[in-house]
Amino acid sequence: MRKVGLFSCLLLVAAAPPSPDARLKEIIAPVSGAQMKQTVAKLVSFGTRHTLSSQADPKRGIGAALTWTEGQFKSFGLPTERPCDTVTGKRVPTPTRVCDMIAVQRGTERPNDVVIIQGHIDSRVTDVMNFTSDAPGANDDGSGTAAVIEAARVLSKRQFPGTIVYAALSGEEQGLLGGKILAQYAKAQGWNVVTVLNNDIIGNSCSSDGYCNDKHVRVLSEGPRSQGQAELAAQTHSLGGENDAPSRNISRYLDSLADRLNIGLDVTQIWRTDRFSRGGDHIPFLEMGYPAARISVAVENYDWQHQDLRTENGKVYGDTIDHMDFPYLEKVTKLNVAALAAIASAPPPPEPRVEGGVSTDTMVIWDSIPGVDTYLVFKRRTDAANWEAAPVVVNCSHQCSPKMEAKLERVRVDDWVFGVASYNGYTSPVASAVPGGSFKPYVAPPPEPVK
Repeated sequence: MRKVGLFSCLLLVAAAPPSPDARLKEIIAPVSGAQMKQTVAKLVSFGTRHTLSSQADPKRGIGAALTWTEGQFKSFGLPTERPCDTVTGKRVPTPTRVCDMIAVQRGTERPNDVVIIQGHIDSRVTDVMNFTSDAPGANDDGSGTAAVIEAARVLSKRQFPGTIVYAALSGEEQGLLGGKILAQYAKAQGWNVVTVLNNDIIGNSCSSDGYCNDKHVRVLSEGPRSQGQAELAAQTHSLGGENDAPSRNISRYLDSLADRLNIGLDVTQIWRTDRFSRGGDHIPFLEMGYPAARISVAVENYDWQHQDLRTENGKVYGDTIDHMDFPYLEKVTKLNVAALAAIASAPPPPEPRVEGGVSTDTMVIWDSIPGVDTYLVFKRRTDAANWEAAPVVVNCSHQCSPKMEAKLERVRVDDWVFGVASYNGYTSPVASAVPGGSFKPYVAPPPEPVK
C-alpha cells in the first residue's frame, strides 16, 4: 500500500467539504424525464383513474393505479401506508372508500419533522361524475404523480435527518378529498409538517393560445395564514403579516433555490393561494395550519385538461401524453427533489418575534431549537418581495440559552419585516416574525384569568 506523506495528509484533512448547493446538484442529477415518461404512460394505461372508478379491477381504474404506485414505492425499499376514509358528498353520491398511497422515508435524526411531496393520482373528463370514459390524466395530474414517484426513486438511495413523505392522492377532482385525508393522517401521526409541496399540472409548457414557456414554473402561496386568521386578524392589522404566512416563505425559498441551482428554471411567485377561483390539495393542509404551496406550470392549456377525448373543428381536446413536455417536467422535478433534500437536511425553522416600538433598534427573539447552534436573521423592506441576501449570523457555540435574541442596532422596526432561519450547513425556510408567521399550526393563547 502506498504511504501518504504528512503534507498530503494535511491536505486531505483540510479539504473543504462540498457546499450544500453542490451536494444538492449532485442529488438531483439522476432525475430523469425519460423515466417519468414511462411512469405517465403506465398511469395512462389504466384507462381512467376517476375516484369513483373500480377499486377491484386489476388493470383499469383507481384501485389498479394505487396498487401499482404502491409497488413502485416498495421497489425503492420504502414502507408504504394507505390512509383511507369513507366519503359521501356532492361529487361522491354514495358512500365510497377514498384512499391515498404514501411512502415514508424515516429521518435518521428528526423523524417527526416531515416534508411532503404530493400529486393527485385521480383523473377526470368533462363531466366530473363520469367515471367510465377514458380519462388519461397525463398532465393533470399524471405529471405530479410521476414527480412524486421519481423523487422517491432518487432520494430513497440516500438518508436524511428529517422524514420525507411521498404521496399519491385520490379524490382531488371530487373535492380535494385526498388532501383532506392526508392532512388528517398527518395530524393523527403527530407529525411536525414543515413543508408540503403540492405538484398539480407540472408537465406541459404550451398554452391553448399558442404561447409557450418552459423557463418558468409558478409557485402559488397564501399571504396571511388562513388557519387561525379570525383570531390573528387584529394582530395582523396592527403588526403586519399580510405577506408572511409560512407558505409564502416556502415560495421565497423555492425561488432562491431555483436561482442558485441554475437548472434552467425560474420561479414565478404567484401571491394567491391558488389559481383564480380554483383550488388544489394543498388547501386542506393550509386549513389545518400546515405550511403548503402549489407548484404548477407557467402556462396552462385548458383544451388539454378536464376534457372528453375528441376533435372538434380541427382542434384536439383531451389530456394525453403526447401533449406533455418531459424535459420541462424534469426541471420542475429537480426543483422539488432539491427542496425535499434541503428541507429534510436542515433543522426546522424557529418561531421568532420582534420588539422595538418607539426605538431606533430592533430586537429579534426566538426560542432555541435543541441541537441547533446557528441561526440566520433576515430582514427586508416592507415593500420588498424577498429577503435580503446577507443575514445576520447568530452562533451560540453549543451553549444556546433557551431564549435567543439578536439586537439590530439602528434598524427601525417600523420599516422592515424580520425573519429567522435555522442553519446546520443547510438553511431552513425563513419563519417571519409576524403574527401567524410560525411554521407550526396557530394555537390561540389561553384567555387571561378573571381578576
